[in-house]
Amino acid sequence: MLAAIARCLPSQASCILELGCGTGELSLQILQTCPTAEVIALDYSPRMIQYARRKIEAAGYGIRWRGIAMDFGEWAAGKKVDEMSESFDACASSLAIHHLSDSMKLKLFQRIGDTLKPGGCFWNADPVVLESSQLSQAYQKAREEWAIAQGTTLAEVRAKLGTSNNYGYSSQDQLATLEEHLQMLKTAGFESVAVPWKYFGLAVFGGFIPS
Repeated sequence: MLAAIARCLPSQASCILELGCGTGELSLQILQTCPTAEVIALDYSPRMIQYARRKIEAAGYGIRWRGIAMDFGEWAAGKKVDEMSESFDACASSLAIHHLSDSMKLKLFQRIGDTLKPGGCFWNADPVVLESSQLSQAYQKAREEWAIAQGTTLAEVRAKLGTSNNYGYSSQDQLATLEEHLQMLKTAGFESVAVPWKYFGLAVFGGFIPS
């Protein structure tokens, strides 16, 4: 999933914005795939920023990565960030935006579009509402089989991950259908909207700002 996002980004990008960097896994994929890019990463948790920084520095990419402790929901609502540019070649996010309400998702997509250079792109990986109960059941079974293969259970995985805390504009999962996400992107001005990767209730989707 993360590799799919990284492959969709322009390999010669000079500056990429990441929203909700978490432990730095997507940042690492981007830095490996886009050898000239600087990644500016927002995350509301200083602890996550610190964790990601250590991982990225250990991999030798510290000079091309900068973490900023900020709720990207506040950025979507119009707050300026003095430490970062307002012009990017691309934007990416993984497993973070689904914590926003649909109205805030649209505001975020619009802010991203306003920040991207002409021809720039945005790719997001997030859980989506499945189209039928049969697919939901199949996805649940696939997740259970994956957990067994890892020598654990879904309950144990959830316990280790813990429950997401409400913070700023983010709260517990606020999922939308894939079609609703794509329509929000189009409303925000993105074109060539596409879904390059999907596995049951997880999808990578995004599009481009007109050149």
